[in-house]
Amino acid sequence: MTDQQYPPGQPYGSRPGPYGHGQGYGHGPSGPTGPAYGGYDAYGGHGGQEAYGEYGGQDRYGRYQQHGQNQQYDQYGRHDQYAAPDQAPYGAPGVPAPPHHPGPGPLPPEQGATHTAAPTATAPAATAGSAAGAPRRTGSPIIAPGLTPAALTALLAVLLAATAQVSRPVSAVAVVLLQAVTAAGWFRLNGMWPARQGIALAFLAGVTADIALLALGTEHASAVVIGTLGAWVLFVLVLQLRNHSSPDERLYALTAGVTSTALTVLATGHLAAEPDAVTVGALAVAAAALARALPLPQAVSVVVSLSAAAGAGVAAGQFTTLGGSGAVLGLAAGVCALIGLRVASYDFPSRFVHMTAGVALPLTAAVPAVYLLGRALA
Repeated sequence: MTDQQYPPGQPYGSRPGPYGHGQGYGHGPSGPTGPAYGGYDAYGGHGGQEAYGEYGGQDRYGRYQQHGQNQQYDQYGRHDQYAAPDQAPYGAPGVPAPPHHPGPGPLPPEQGATHTAAPTATAPAATAGSAAGAPRRTGSPIIAPGLTPAALTALLAVLLAATAQVSRPVSAVAVVLLQAVTAAGWFRLNGMWPARQGIALAFLAGVTADIALLALGTEHASAVVIGTLGAWVLFVLVLQLRNHSSPDERLYALTAGVTSTALTVLATGHLAAEPDAVTVGALAVAAAALARALPLPQAVSVVVSLSAAAGAGVAAGQFTTLGGSGAVLGLAAGVCALIGLRVASYDFPSRFVHMTAGVALPLTAAVPAVYLLGRALA
């Protein structure tokens, strides 16, 4: 291509070309008869000047380049105002230079600088939240209470057996203590803590049954237990109807409250049973709980516990009117005690559950065997 493509008098010849030799840059006037773009080839380059008016080696972003000719000065009178070729444009390190476009046609799309996205705060927060949460539980959810709760059960059983031989009002002290631990342990076993209102209601139900039994006598034991249980269950139901929680929460609280109330009232049976049966049954429960806490295999531990309960029943029967039949009562009480221990071991129980439900439930669960077999064997 020749410079005849743009004849003299071209409108662009009377004014500076884009970044060309015009007055705007202090290189002298460009006459109207001069060739377009100062005599350069169309779309070409001359003297190191690239297409689209890259002047004096200076590209369209203002980067000054030297191509073997005299270095030019821009309108500010400074040489190499912008960054050198080996430096990033705009003085920003790590940012690539704009692409070079040597020929005609539209400019290629500019490739933006690659930016590494900063990590969002949600990912570390989620990791920290998961790490701060409870660790994942593995293994069996059944965890036996252990030796310390078994020792407390044995202590409470001995207290109950000793006071039963004195009088019922004295025995009521041990029964009330058993009822308090039962009420608190059942609510904690169900994951409801603090549940002061529910625990108080269940405990008051047991105390009410104790007072009514001492006032009316053991001959009305069945009526006292059933009447007290019915009245307090109705009371618990009315209170739960006033609860504004979700239906599922109200149902869960209702079942826990009713069950805890029933267990505390059931513990009153130790006052209604025969004193000798209470003594034999309590000692059998103590022996079964201690034997179950020994580090033995599952099947062996059950056999040893039941054997210890039967042996304790036989030994205690020799000092009471039951005699050899104390073995039957002791064996039945031992079975009930193991059931109570199993319930207190359910679903990854905490130490507090072991120290409450694990202590009280073996004795509370043995009430039906003590009351029924005591009356039958007496």
